[in-house]
Amino acid sequence: MFSLPGRKRVFQTFVNGNMTAVKILIADDDVNSRVILSSILKEYGVCHEAYNGVEAVSNFKAALEMKEPFQLVCMDIMMPEMDGQEAVLAIRAAEKAHHVSANDEAVVIMTSALDSLDSIIRSFDQGGCNAYLGKPIRRAALLEKVRNYGLI
Repeated sequence: MFSLPGRKRVFQTFVNGNMTAVKILIADDDVNSRVILSSILKEYGVCHEAYNGVEAVSNFKAALEMKEPFQLVCMDIMMPEMDGQEAVLAIRAAEKAHHVSANDEAVVIMTSALDSLDSIIRSFDQGGCNAYLGKPIRRAALLEKVRNYGLI
């Protein structure tokens, strides 16, 4: 764990054998949701935001190219241009193209205001997500999921 100027503690994780701050991508078309997720997660890592799936995939690929991958992705299911499920498929394809091992894949937590069983099942079975949280996001529930994957 280390501190950045003007910030609380920031947790570390290993990426390619090197210790680094947890890098977090928050993709949601609703600004309030992005603010809530960022406010919860900012003490645990460096948060980057995307307002739709296209931007999220672009940011994720750029991070892979720079060899500074995201370890955690919070992805809303319903977004314009490219929904969260399509975006996660593209993210998993990018990881595969960059030969990211299964142990080093980003943890993807899907979020949605819809508690549709179909969306949840598709997110896991076809989308490659690791966890699902319904909105409104509760701090304790989110942090429990992130802890379960050893990121904090």
